[in-house]
Amino acid sequence: MTETHSSILITFGGVSLFMLGMTLASDNLQKLAANRIRDLLATLARRQFFGFFVGILLTLVIQSSGAVISMLVGLGSAGVFSLAQVMSVILGVTVGTTFTVQLLSMNVAEYGLAIFTVAFSFYFLARHRMLKQVMAIAMGFGLMFWGLELIGIGTHALRDVHLFADFLKELKENPFYAIVVTAAFTALVHSSAVTIGFAMTLAMSGQITLVDACYWVYGANIGTTATPLMAAFGANFVGRQVAWAHCIYKIVSALIFIPFTPYLAELISTSSAARDVANYHTAFNLAAAAVFFSFINIGSRLIEKIIPPRDSEKEFSVEYLERGSYQNPSVVAAHAEREVLRMADIVLTMIRNSVKLLKNENLDMEEGIKTSDDKVDMLNREIDLFLARHMEEADASTQKRMMRIISYAADLESAADVIDNNILVLARKKHALKLSFSDHGWEEILELHKEVVKVAEMSVSCFQISDVELASKVIFHKREVRKLEKRLRESHIERLVKGRSDTISTSSIHLDVLSDYRRVVGLMSNHVYGLLKESDPYNILPRR
Repeated sequence: MTETHSSILITFGGVSLFMLGMTLASDNLQKLAANRIRDLLATLARRQFFGFFVGILLTLVIQSSGAVISMLVGLGSAGVFSLAQVMSVILGVTVGTTFTVQLLSMNVAEYGLAIFTVAFSFYFLARHRMLKQVMAIAMGFGLMFWGLELIGIGTHALRDVHLFADFLKELKENPFYAIVVTAAFTALVHSSAVTIGFAMTLAMSGQITLVDACYWVYGANIGTTATPLMAAFGANFVGRQVAWAHCIYKIVSALIFIPFTPYLAELISTSSAARDVANYHTAFNLAAAAVFFSFINIGSRLIEKIIPPRDSEKEFSVEYLERGSYQNPSVVAAHAEREVLRMADIVLTMIRNSVKLLKNENLDMEEGIKTSDDKVDMLNREIDLFLARHMEEADASTQKRMMRIISYAADLESAADVIDNNILVLARKKHALKLSFSDHGWEEILELHKEVVKVAEMSVSCFQISDVELASKVIFHKREVRKLEKRLRESHIERLVKGRSDTISTSSIHLDVLSDYRRVVGLMSNHVYGLLKESDPYNILPRR
């Protein structure tokens, strides 16, 4: 064969077949396992001891540690589990990678072409989907073995190529270069098995020693972290933590073992170079897992400190309800008031932004409003539960104050729902139908929206300072908004009667927007009536 093709071509042809076989086997194994892999991870990864064996099992099934860790990155980003819950799986994955290497060391290379040929025959004739997948897996392993055989033939011939011999000599004299080069190669081909298989063939032909091959093992293990790191680029902080935990674990493990490499290599050395490389790879990963298993929780906390969530990724939560023990009911009410004002700020932002969505489509702003509504719902629930726990301990006046807070929080939550469930839906409908408000109609919506924002801001200030005079102004402006909404509705109907096409096309949306904004004003103003019941200096409330 070397007489027909160059040794370099044979070597890289073998690497290509090996990678093709690895991909074929891995893809079809994943198809067979389907979503059961994700379910298994989500359930058993929560228990460290079982998580370790789950990691081994999944790597045996998928035949790619990079694919398993990338899956963990995705599940972590989706909130299925935290870093601490998945650390044991990472340790198991590193042990599971040793299976393929052990298989490659068992003198199976010469049977690769035969395995591929037989498996392909069954695959070609099979009609059952599962049988075809099983045969595809067998074809993959056949290609891997055949590729390893070609790598062996090619590297044996490469010993006569001075450039390659000089390159190997440089790697043997500088172990650090060997680790960096093999890590880069592994990252490029996305498989540590390719790199270690290459090291096996070189060791078998006597071109590198077992000690040299051990440095290749370190590089291959470090290089496998490239795929998860790339997968973590679009992930949230949990996904990044998983990817970097895997990377740091591999690097630290290599740094611990590097000083002892010559002694460990001598300890496991036998007459079979391929078996020695495979055994060292297995021993290295088992020993590293054993050393770090007891420090999983410490390591998780360290990684979480090194890679904290960005400000935009921090989970939204209550800010004032968790401070202190709150023995005094009046202090409880004071902190609840501060929390409900946070809630009011979010609702005010939703009201201000809602009119922008009616004008132009903005997917980011739409998502922001939906997220804000979720925050308001959460704060409303937490405020209710918090005050309910302390209601019985309070005196009558404090209980009344607490009920005012609960009522105001409920109105804020309802106002947010009007923005999210009504006005946002109307905006989406308008953009989906490619409609535009008439110039006059849009000016009317802006006029009403300006008054709505004014009343909402006055209402929040009134709640904060409990001022009777300001409460009277809120009611006065609320009634002005109602009159304005009625006048704008009549103006719209007049244009509708005249048959203006731009008015007709947006009529239902226009009228619903006016109605929804009036509802927002009503909800935001409800709480002021409680202040005016006791003192109404301007006789603003209706008399019966």
